[in-house]
Amino acid sequence: MATGRSSPSSVADDDNNDNNNSNNNNSSNNNNNAGRFHSIRDRFRFKRNSQKPSLPTPLSSPSSLSSSSPDRHWKTSSSRSHHFHHHYNHNRSYNRKLISFCFRGKWLYLCVFLVIFVFAIASMVLQSSIMSVFRQSENARWRSVRDDLKLGSSLEFVQPPRFQYGNGLDLVRNQPRIGVRPPRIALVLGNMKKDPLSLMLSTLVKNLRGLGYMIKIYAVEDGVARSMWEEIGGRVLILTAERYNLIDWSIFDGVIADSLEDKNAISSLMQEPFCSVPLVWIIQQDTLASRLPFYESMSWEHLISHWRDAFRRASVIVFPDYILPMLYSGLDTGNFFVIPGSPKDNWAADSYSRRHSKSQSRKTYGFGKDDLLVLVFGSSILYNELSWDYALSFRDIEPLLLNFAGRSDVEERLKFVFMSGNSSDGYKEALQDITTRLGLHEGSLSHYDMKGDVNGIILMADIVLYFSPQYEQEFPPILIRAMSFGIPIVAPDLPVIKKYIVDEVHGIIFSQHNSNELVQDFSRLISNGKLTRFAHTIASSGRLLSKNMFAMECVTGYAKLLENVITFPSDVILPGDTSQLKHGSWEWAYFQKDVEDSKGIEDLQMKDVDPINSGVVYDLELEMIGFVPLMNVSTDDPEALKGEDFPNELDWDILNQMERSEEVNRLEMEELEERMEKGIGKWDDIYRNARKAEKLRFESNERDEGELERTGQPLCIYEVYDGTGAWPFLHHGSLYRGLSLSTKARRLQSDDVDAVLRLNLLHDTYFQNILCEMGGMFSIANHLDNIHKRPWIGFQSWQATGRKVSLSKKAELALEEIIQGKTKGDVIYYWAHLDVDGGFTGSNDALTFWSMCDILNGGNCRNAFQDAFRIMYGLPSHIEALPPMPDDGGRWSALHSWVMPTSSFMEFVMFSRMFVDALDNLHVNSSNRTHCILAISTLEKQHCYCRVLELLVNVWAYHSAQQMVYLNPHSGVTEEQHSVEQRRGYMWAKYFNMTLLKSMDEDLAEAADDNYYPYETWLWPLTGEVYWEGIYEREREERYRQKMDKKRRTKEKLLDRMKHGYKQRSLG
Repeated sequence: MATGRSSPSSVADDDNNDNNNSNNNNSSNNNNNAGRFHSIRDRFRFKRNSQKPSLPTPLSSPSSLSSSSPDRHWKTSSSRSHHFHHHYNHNRSYNRKLISFCFRGKWLYLCVFLVIFVFAIASMVLQSSIMSVFRQSENARWRSVRDDLKLGSSLEFVQPPRFQYGNGLDLVRNQPRIGVRPPRIALVLGNMKKDPLSLMLSTLVKNLRGLGYMIKIYAVEDGVARSMWEEIGGRVLILTAERYNLIDWSIFDGVIADSLEDKNAISSLMQEPFCSVPLVWIIQQDTLASRLPFYESMSWEHLISHWRDAFRRASVIVFPDYILPMLYSGLDTGNFFVIPGSPKDNWAADSYSRRHSKSQSRKTYGFGKDDLLVLVFGSSILYNELSWDYALSFRDIEPLLLNFAGRSDVEERLKFVFMSGNSSDGYKEALQDITTRLGLHEGSLSHYDMKGDVNGIILMADIVLYFSPQYEQEFPPILIRAMSFGIPIVAPDLPVIKKYIVDEVHGIIFSQHNSNELVQDFSRLISNGKLTRFAHTIASSGRLLSKNMFAMECVTGYAKLLENVITFPSDVILPGDTSQLKHGSWEWAYFQKDVEDSKGIEDLQMKDVDPINSGVVYDLELEMIGFVPLMNVSTDDPEALKGEDFPNELDWDILNQMERSEEVNRLEMEELEERMEKGIGKWDDIYRNARKAEKLRFESNERDEGELERTGQPLCIYEVYDGTGAWPFLHHGSLYRGLSLSTKARRLQSDDVDAVLRLNLLHDTYFQNILCEMGGMFSIANHLDNIHKRPWIGFQSWQATGRKVSLSKKAELALEEIIQGKTKGDVIYYWAHLDVDGGFTGSNDALTFWSMCDILNGGNCRNAFQDAFRIMYGLPSHIEALPPMPDDGGRWSALHSWVMPTSSFMEFVMFSRMFVDALDNLHVNSSNRTHCILAISTLEKQHCYCRVLELLVNVWAYHSAQQMVYLNPHSGVTEEQHSVEQRRGYMWAKYFNMTLLKSMDEDLAEAADDNYYPYETWLWPLTGEVYWEGIYEREREERYRQKMDKKRRTKEKLLDRMKHGYKQRSLG
């Protein structure tokens, strides 16, 4: 997110302040041209159009600057949440330093006067020539931008504080914690090509694995880089369109998507129950940004809203530079973030230099082999025509031109090449005028635009001079390429330059607005028309530095971002600190051959398509609009499409009239058919039509085939789910029935049970979240006979399918056979055990039941359980209240995936209701009800009781002498766990006795029936039926009273007839 600041003074005020600030050296070089921006491919920004810039005319006032039409397109609106931060500096006149002389004669005075006079005239002519180029046409569409971006302003993207200044894990690392698994990250790749993005991501993955993260890699499509990714991160799963919704994202602590192409693959992340999974979405292409102005011009607001909703789902949108978030400002929801650093420029320069030579490039552009070329360029934000930046830059480099381009010994070879803009005609005319007026050598100044071979222009240079008076947030990409080519660079002392470049080691850094220092620095690089040894030394050092200049910063930035975005659960081993990162280079070893064989990546700026495939943008247009994009028409100019056959307003009016006319004709025909006489027809036809009508009326309430097949079966397994994202994980058939925890998420055309309708407590989202699957069980147990009349009942979480522990067909048949033969005894069959963790790590058999429960519940499971147990049974503080769960090597149930007799289920629900009420009582008595003692992360606090209640069935089954049998979900083989004989001496049977639980349940029901609530927010009456003997007696008395009242009324009616006789009411 960004904020905006604007200068209170107007442009006219800046002009009035010129005279007052004439002694200030920091002049209007900090000014930035206003307007919209477009991207040049491969990180150089420009707009492709064939229009020539306007002929140069002098600027009469700074107000003409405000009419400039910048080259980047973005729309600013008061309704947008993303603004740009503006720094305003008043224009101050440039103060030139004069050298004091000791005058000893009138001729000396005269010579000095003539020199100063000539120099002043030349400066005025130079300034006039340059300023004449800055005439730009009015554009009313960007008037709001011009009002904000006044003379002397610059653009800055402000990072959201919650990502930039978060505490990360500094506080969490100081807290006691026992983790059993590494943090899991899913990486979704848009493609598997070997390109600069793959180089960055491979470096990131290797470093994240070094910090302790476990990475699971998915790819939208297969490619040549698959073997490399499998070597780095293990098996790669290819996501076809059919498998997009079959990934259980809940097992991951975070998801990283690398491009717009991942949108369909991560579409399920935009649905419950995956909306809480942190998503880091990396956007490196500007394809969608270039389409946004076109969407606005076509009034495709629903398409823009669709992309805005997709961007809003991401926890953070990461860009590689500070220009892209400005282009995507229309989709900003406050989650934009920039992590600068990419090997793209190094890759392109290295690949280009292997296929081209300096002499070849010079020959192409008409320069000689012995020419000494100085390339001059400015800000990375480029415009259609010459900007104020270049006018101010010319004023500063004027002495440099006069000292070098005008010297007789090198004037034949030393040439200055200026690179900017989209067309060279206006620039060439201006530079020709400057050359003539300053008396420079013909051809010493030349200009090339950014639409040509930028790499070739850089490669042919001997020195690269970067000169931008405005504030820069990122290191200029052209400087990186120049350093990669082994060319010495000269740059001003901007903070972003000094951050990476050491003066006189990797390049030359000069003080801004100090022309004398700039001339001296060039004197150290050039001697006798050739580069000095010092120039070659710093060029070599710069080339070594540029190879991996941003690697460490990029990896550290992502590692810090993950610490601030991910909420690490209680059972996770925290990743290492970023200070442990020591590998500060890109993984070039995997890509060296591809760099050598690369064809075309260095010329990306000349292509009409984005280097990264963004077909999803056009596919979505075709799907939602039915619009086929014209690839050979500029999308920046909607006017170019007016000649195409698109429906206009008149077409839509005609279509509406046709539809209304058809509707009127249809109604008239129906009325005529009703008035016409028709034969009754045959009896068979009437019967057939009646049966068809009955069938159609019944379909709305008809249950599916699974419910029909379920009739008469002894078992029904309820699959608990919450959200449409869980639908693909549910089963169909006679054995299963869905149990939705949300009315909106209930499957259509199914007989799924709506838990919210069966239990009013679940209307409250708070209780729905803290109870999870247990809330669904309470809803089934509430008036059980109305929905379940089978001797066996089972439950299975939707997550069992995603974690590959759901029952297979073979296991289902085995379970049905066992149930049919099991007529007596209390037993529980379960097939998901406690150490199941999604297949990433091995078993944790060394952990005990209670230690594992502590790990899953913030280290407070034992304390919370025994406190709730003590409240539940009213035990004094000196009595042990934690039921023992010995470690005998057996498995424990997890994920609420089990089957038991229906009578046993009712006993378990009875116990669970009282336990949940006691557990909730602990929070009621605390000072902060929203505080959860069983959680550390925010997501765990939202589902506070869920992890304890998931394990509660084990405590109940163990101490109530239930036979515990583990069923292998794949083979169907059963194995008894924790045999009843081995439990003797450990079971607390007296606390789990059915008679005791029943009496406790009746006592609570009597208190609720008498409206005697122990505290205001008493939870127990809301979790199910409230029933005790007094209610039964009252209902019986009520039925007897109604029966006697009926008898009394009947007797009175008979007596009345005997006395008065029967009287018939009169008609009419």
